Amino acid sequence: MFPSGVVCSMSDQGARNFDSEVVEKSDQRLKEPEMYKVVLHNDHYTTMEFVVEVLMVVFHKEVPDATRIMLDVHKKGRGVVGVYTWDVASTRATRVHRIAKEREFPLRCTVEPA
Repeated sequence: MFPSGVVCSMSDQGARNFDSEVVEKSDQRLKEPEMYKVVLHNDHYTTMEFVVEVLMVVFHKEVPDATRIMLDVHKKGRGVVGVYTWDVASTRATRVHRIAKEREFPLRCTVEPA
């Protein structure tokens, strides 16, 4: 390991390794990601059937849950679909708008802090 002619005892070698290493203790804590509600809003043109379809396709809801959320949208003016991290919530809202536009419905979907 050492060039010829260099004499190094075990204590010298060990001291070099420990002297060159700096151990820094960090007390960082991971926090839970912020959560966001995805909300569908009522309008006078989007059909109930289409809302149920969107809930099943985009949000993977079963028929009973999709129907319950659709009725909230219809009767209360809005319905909370679910609570997700920002990336998931914004991606799903974008999908809802894209599908609604393709089918020529004005369905609104918003993302709000939970």
